[in-house]
Amino acid sequence: MLVRNIGSRARIVRVAGGGLMVLCGLVGLSATPLGLAVAGVGAASLITGMVRYCPACALVGSKPITGR
Repeated sequence: MLVRNIGSRARIVRVAGGGLMVLCGLVGLSATPLGLAVAGVGAASLITGMVRYCPACALVGSKPITGR
């Protein structure tokens, strides 16, 4: 099981920002190669926000979230 390492505020920002990046990448950039890259990064941000675990944060030593 993954240990949470993303707080509530970061989660909200990742989910909202990731969703906007996916939308802009697929609709705004018309699914061009650049748009697909933006959508891919947005999807990664969206997923890390939803599961509250970021592998990159874990690599640099981000402390696990305790409590709820």
